Amino acid sequence: MQGVFLDTDTLNPDEMDFAALEALMPWTFHPLTRPEERVARLQDAQVVITNKVVLDAAILKACPSLKLICICATGTNNVDLEAARERGITVCNVSGYARASVAQHTLTLMLSLATRWHQYDRDVKAGAWSRAAQFCLLNHPIMELAGKTLGLIGHGDLGREVARLAEALGMQVLVAESFRRHGGQSGRVALAELLPQADVLSLHCPLTAQTDKLVNASFIAQMKPGAFLINTARGGLIDEPALADALRSGHLGGAGLDVLSSEPPPVDHPLLAADIPNLIITPHNAWGTRECRQRLLDGVVENIRQWQAGSAINVVNASP
Repeated sequence: MQGVFLDTDTLNPDEMDFAALEALMPWTFHPLTRPEERVARLQDAQVVITNKVVLDAAILKACPSLKLICICATGTNNVDLEAARERGITVCNVSGYARASVAQHTLTLMLSLATRWHQYDRDVKAGAWSRAAQFCLLNHPIMELAGKTLGLIGHGDLGREVARLAEALGMQVLVAESFRRHGGQSGRVALAELLPQADVLSLHCPLTAQTDKLVNASFIAQMKPGAFLINTARGGLIDEPALADALRSGHLGGAGLDVLSSEPPPVDHPLLAADIPNLIITPHNAWGTRECRQRLLDGVVENIRQWQAGSAINVVNASP
């Protein structure tokens, strides 16, 4: 049995322990894989690991040896799950590994927006404090999170951990009704009820046809004036030009993003404009602690072991 890892650089492999993975079978490791290289690299492979390399129906058809696809992530939108099921290919993902890391990053973005530390740091290094007439600078508004309302869209592992940390800061937490369910959902509130109340709105839902550009101009108009928007989920959840307009107009007080719709973003991306106020963007590395990446790799190893034993786990394309 032969395995191929298509994009090891997404894990920064020099910091990782691959011994358990290498003990499972012979592997070919590729730092990155361009679209035109996928078929050739997968021709003799029965097992493939991919983080972000797209495996669509055409690629799966051209690679008849494939038996198992291990997504080295939670999100599955880079693999055609239906096409894989039709070809008898098992697809597994890993969940739960990023709880601490992503929740930590989400809180960091919230705290950064509330304290405006990024703006004060820039001002101090530009000499503003040295030129000040008094002992402190208060030229950017600072807000306490205690007593404020956090709205969550998505309440899985990540959403629940963010809620726990926010409550420790003294925030009230409201959870939006799930898009996947209908009827009354105990303990949750309708989105139309949540948006006007939330001082901070944090996204933790998957990107699907239903949630694509969920946060559009109409959505933003319903949000509380001055609210913060946090997104550590998927960039496609947000209509990015609409967000840029809302920040410029002041309707939203700030945004903290770890993801964009195109990654890496083009230099002319609408959210990279220099005139957008109180916007923090980090390069999709909320999950990037060494501990988190090792848990992810260990989860892939366990998925392969269980599949080899005939009891596959974390299967995301099982027959309905």
